[in-house]
Amino acid sequence: MAISLDHLSQVLVELKHTLLGGKIQKIAQPLPDSLSFDIRTPGQTVTLFISTHPQTARIHALTQRLPNPTTPPSFCQYLRSHILGAQIAQVVQVPDDRVVVLTLFAKQKTQYLVAALTGRSANLFLVNQDKEVIRSLKPDTQASQRIRSYFDTGQAQDQSESDEHLAPDSLPRPLTISNMLEETFHELEHNQVQRQLQDQQLAAFRKAIKKAQRRVNSLAQDLEKAHRYCEYGRYGELLKGQLHDIKRGQSEITLVDYYDEQLPELTLPLDPSKDSTWNLNDYFRKHGKYMGAEREVRPRLEQAQAELSKLTEEFQAAERGEMKLPDTPSPKIPKTQTSSTKQPKKATPYRRYVSEEGFSILVGKSAKDNDAVTFKVSKQDDMWLHARGTPGSHVIIELEKKKQLPPETLKDAATLALFYSDLRKSGKGEVIYTLRNNVRKPKGAKPGSVTVAQEKTIWVYVDEARLKRLKE
Repeated sequence: MAISLDHLSQVLVELKHTLLGGKIQKIAQPLPDSLSFDIRTPGQTVTLFISTHPQTARIHALTQRLPNPTTPPSFCQYLRSHILGAQIAQVVQVPDDRVVVLTLFAKQKTQYLVAALTGRSANLFLVNQDKEVIRSLKPDTQASQRIRSYFDTGQAQDQSESDEHLAPDSLPRPLTISNMLEETFHELEHNQVQRQLQDQQLAAFRKAIKKAQRRVNSLAQDLEKAHRYCEYGRYGELLKGQLHDIKRGQSEITLVDYYDEQLPELTLPLDPSKDSTWNLNDYFRKHGKYMGAEREVRPRLEQAQAELSKLTEEFQAAERGEMKLPDTPSPKIPKTQTSSTKQPKKATPYRRYVSEEGFSILVGKSAKDNDAVTFKVSKQDDMWLHARGTPGSHVIIELEKKKQLPPETLKDAATLALFYSDLRKSGKGEVIYTLRNNVRKPKGAKPGSVTVAQEKTIWVYVDEARLKRLKE
């Protein structure tokens, strides 16, 4: 809401008695679309404030000083070099328009400061004695035409002549209308800032909620995919007793479910291209994937659901205006209790993969990170791997104490050790592995250099299908 015609006329009547004959001693641009002028008259100094903001364009005196930028914008610098020290000779309002013309005498020539307080087209112009625009606060392609129309108004010229008989008061006058405008627009701008901050806060919440919802959906899908292997451990145990009856090329087997009191018959699918041992291990491998998902994915899903619920509650509180907002605007999104405003986590020294059986595999990112993974992150009972005779990443399989290591998990980790080494281009090579307890760091050795005892070896190829599964 820009200043009204009535209020503009009233405040100019007050300001004329205060400003006429005064000299501009200081110019500042506290806001991108606003300027302030310290005007000295005998016995007092008045700060004149002119705002060209589309919604709050106005002119009045200030009682509180606004912060002054360290580096003044170009328009402010130009005014300082051309009208600093100028005397205000006339203050004119263009009839029936929210335009104010200040006539200035500076350096033995006349110049004009034109404040157009006209909503979206609000602007501030410096005009020379030939009524030509020298500089404007905002770009305006039709500035010259508009300025000439202001000066061509005969009524404005007549009104300006009457100002010549006014002189500044020897005693300060109360600026009642000006103070009222300052207070009204300050409250209006404060409310606008608060609404803007609330909108920014709600937008931040919407973005965080959308991200949290995607995470919940993704984890729920992963858990659902793994849940189909819930009974595969039982199937594997049943298959153990019938292992001798399975022949290569057999696509299914029917057996009795001894874990059910009703003793029903079950028909289990088999891979006809594999032997009985592979099919048995495949059932246990898939059940291991289910167990890994329950161990790794379910806690993350529950945490993500709790975060989503908390974000939703805070969003609803922000919509109702119950959340505290900052007192001043900030270029960044206002701080909230969302996960997006938490301190960023420190980068880990490893890449994490999960084997098909659900075991975590850690791969060092650099020589320095290799030391961290091996001697700070891993435990004594974990399995340690490295490509033989070549630089590469230290690889750790996280194991519980006395936990049996599935052969497929070992192949997964060995493939990663080969892939993240100088043997990647050859696509094949030997990988050593041993318990982490058998790995030592010689004194004074370079980062990543270790000695290994009781190692075993495994020959692997870089299996693209296996790598793709691990990366997914």
